[in-house]
Amino acid sequence: MSEQDRFEDDLLFAMTRTGEGFGGEGRQALAVGGLARGRRLRRRRSATAALGGAVALALVGTGAMYLTGGTGGTGGTGGSPATAPQTAPAAGGGTASVSATGTGTGTDQSDQGGQGGQDGAPARAYSVPEAIAVLRTLLPAGKVTGTGDAAGPLLFDDGKGGSVLSLSLDRYGEGDARRTENGCPDRKAMRFDACTSTALPGGGSLTVFQGYEYPDNRAETKRWFARLVGQDGRMVQLTEWNAPAAKGAPVSRPAPPLTPEQLTAVVTGKSWDRIVAGIPLPAPVKPRDTEEYGKDEILAITAGLLPAGLKQAETGGQPGFADFVVDDGKGKSLVQVNVQDGSHDNAVEQLFGNAERLPDGTRVTVLKQGGMWTVDTLHADGLRVVISAFNSAGLRTPATRATPALTVEQLKAVATAPQWKLKK
Repeated sequence: MSEQDRFEDDLLFAMTRTGEGFGGEGRQALAVGGLARGRRLRRRRSATAALGGAVALALVGTGAMYLTGGTGGTGGTGGSPATAPQTAPAAGGGTASVSATGTGTGTDQSDQGGQGGQDGAPARAYSVPEAIAVLRTLLPAGKVTGTGDAAGPLLFDDGKGGSVLSLSLDRYGEGDARRTENGCPDRKAMRFDACTSTALPGGGSLTVFQGYEYPDNRAETKRWFARLVGQDGRMVQLTEWNAPAAKGAPVSRPAPPLTPEQLTAVVTGKSWDRIVAGIPLPAPVKPRDTEEYGKDEILAITAGLLPAGLKQAETGGQPGFADFVVDDGKGKSLVQVNVQDGSHDNAVEQLFGNAERLPDGTRVTVLKQGGMWTVDTLHADGLRVVISAFNSAGLRTPATRATPALTVEQLKAVATAPQWKLKK
């Protein structure tokens, strides 16, 4: 699982737990389902455009290797443990493979009309042991054990407690949204101690994150990582934990062994050049007209619909979703807005089967769960707009007021406004 996936899953988890804590009605907040489905749709669309060469090799704490093609908006790890050779499409139809024994090659499948890279040259070979060897040269002093494959997880111990490491390598083609999505998560949605995202000279970016493995705080397992997205499309990420396993193991030390500076030194090392050269560069992703509302579009429309005196602050979001904080002088209140196409979704139709129907055909449902109020609407053209307001400034922060800053009627006014139109 990529770090972007983790951020989004933490957001979904926090929203779900928030709703459960407020109502006990046995159903999640409607906005949660909307965000989850919107994320799946975005991934499918992006995967269709971007799949074809971005090969991600992850050496995860369980000891299994995962190989995937590029997926939209994410760092690209996930899938099933590699117990046999697995393949992912390479640019132009070629393949690159990695097996559980740690061999990896990229080949030009000429009989399929494929090409190993963007320039038509066959992809060069690389191997898991080679990647691990490079990592070993870049780590600070300490004991390294394991091979990072099915034979055993990769562990690092500087004498103060063992830590499992995860290395992810990928390559993004020109126009791939992941080249610009290397940022920090929203503090309103998840807990973390520190995060910096820096633009690099000449292009590319570096994100260094210090957070936690579990969004519900059930254990103090810390997860730190540094992720480099280079101008040449490379993605190099090293993740570490303060435990000998990412999940299910007691912590072995107060913090992971590598400092943010040491993590940075590893992912920015020039030694990765040879490995990156063995990953086919995908063909450029062609720009497309989106049918989805962007974060800035949602914020702009919502800003013009807020009651007098309320202004957006601490804004955040992603395609199809936006959030912000308002303050009417009685305490901060988080607001979330999810916009998606529900015109071909049978589940959405079922959800609004008994909903209130307005004269213009818009259907409306209301959910009030303690400090969270949600209005879910399905417009006559099939556009679904969900808006939730909270009596706190974040999903993981204490209540700042008795009720949300927006009333149910005010939420209805925003969600049912004629400014929302389904994009064709």
